[in-house]
Amino acid sequence: MAETPVVELRGITKRFPGVVANDRVDFDVARGEVHALLGENGAGKSTLVNVLYGLYHPDEGEILLDGKPVRINSPHDAIERGIGMVHQHFMLVPVMTVAENVVLATEPTRGPFLDMREAEKRVREVARALDFRIDPHARVETISVGQQQRVEILKALYRRAEILILDEPTAVLTPQEADELFEIVRTLAREGHAVVFITHKLHEVLAIADRITVLRRGKKVDTVPREGATEEGLARMMVGRDVVLSVEKGPAQPGKALLQVENLVVRDERGLEAVGGVSFEVRAGEIVGIAGVDGNGQSELIDALTGLRRPESGRIVVAGKDVTRASPRSALDAGVGHIPEDRQRRGLVLDFTLAENIALHDYAKPPASRFGWLYPRRLVERAGGLLAEFDVRGGEAETLASSLSGGNQQKLVLAREISRDPRVLVAAQPTRGLDVGAIEFVHNRLVKERDEGRAILLVSFELDEILSLSDRILVLYEGAVVGEYAPDVSEQELGIAMTGGGREQAA
Repeated sequence: MAETPVVELRGITKRFPGVVANDRVDFDVARGEVHALLGENGAGKSTLVNVLYGLYHPDEGEILLDGKPVRINSPHDAIERGIGMVHQHFMLVPVMTVAENVVLATEPTRGPFLDMREAEKRVREVARALDFRIDPHARVETISVGQQQRVEILKALYRRAEILILDEPTAVLTPQEADELFEIVRTLAREGHAVVFITHKLHEVLAIADRITVLRRGKKVDTVPREGATEEGLARMMVGRDVVLSVEKGPAQPGKALLQVENLVVRDERGLEAVGGVSFEVRAGEIVGIAGVDGNGQSELIDALTGLRRPESGRIVVAGKDVTRASPRSALDAGVGHIPEDRQRRGLVLDFTLAENIALHDYAKPPASRFGWLYPRRLVERAGGLLAEFDVRGGEAETLASSLSGGNQQKLVLAREISRDPRVLVAAQPTRGLDVGAIEFVHNRLVKERDEGRAILLVSFELDEILSLSDRILVLYEGAVVGEYAPDVSEQELGIAMTGGGREQAA
């Protein structure tokens, strides 16, 4: 590892109205090193790397490349200096091919014409060097999320990036795709690239990082080597207190079945059968986990249960009421609560205030309204209590939802859905993209709701979450339940079932 850091940030301060996002932060990374930037949502991680990438200009501090002060005015300026960034939300054009996305704005030409044959050749060469198995002719909209991320990495390396910033790179990946990404990152480091790896997942930094810098509320807490670091110690640095990393819950006391699914068949947007004759039930006072690799019918099942997609056949019963063909509002009125897998697209209206988002379902009912008149002050009063109860930070009742961090947006959705007192709570990826403190809160709240008699259906790609929260586990593979397991099942056994090896258990 080089003695002189290839990148050094000194005393970086960045202010936004009402908040100091970075407060005199120091950070550096050397060639051949993976340096993880760890912190809660809203700790200032993304702001810091956006300064490095030229998306923000620091109010104070300086940036050094190879020991020399530089000013980075824009992403184009950063790219010219060998800095590449893969954003959490990919910057790809879905209708264009892999090769077209990679060479976009740097297209090779032959005379006045675009030379796509040369572009595809160059993309293949870069992909081959990293052992990326990806078709340059494939349209981006047809490839998996993991492959899309590889396209983003290819874009950066094609532009000869020596410093690569990965911002929450596993937030949308399955565990298998995350493991593949780690191998890519290790290969890049061995080849001399400097990698800044931004995350809030403790096990990831211990698996991939050489050094770990922790931010909390915009300030640097410390930089530590991976050797000797523990999840408990890192969590304490992130949150400022001891964090219970395991879920504490007593045995379930299940009552009557509140959700009954019988021979349910659901088709996807292409008209193909995504859920094929699934049957199961969830009883009051228990958490039933649905485990499976993404794309095995989970989304279509959730949509059918919450009224967002009409099943082709079968039956859905909530607390004795048939809701098979219910609209989303009718499903909610029947007692279904829904924590959606995408909080920004389906959980919130980002341009609405926190109070308005909490009132989305019940704005037409007393006390929010009466005789057709809406009472905004009552919405604000109700929201204030729920924001405090669910520890939603970063704004008041009249703050826009778009201004909250991801973890606080998720707590807002949780507050709305639970406050409606549902009989059945469908929790889809409830901690996706959340930091350790927010995960602890969400897990504890789901257990509390279970103990108060709700039936909870948990759908998650995180096996640790499924194993720690569930009272029973169902494995979904190719739209069918291929096994039911107790929560003491091993990850290996679940993994076999998730790839189709558990079909005999469902017989």
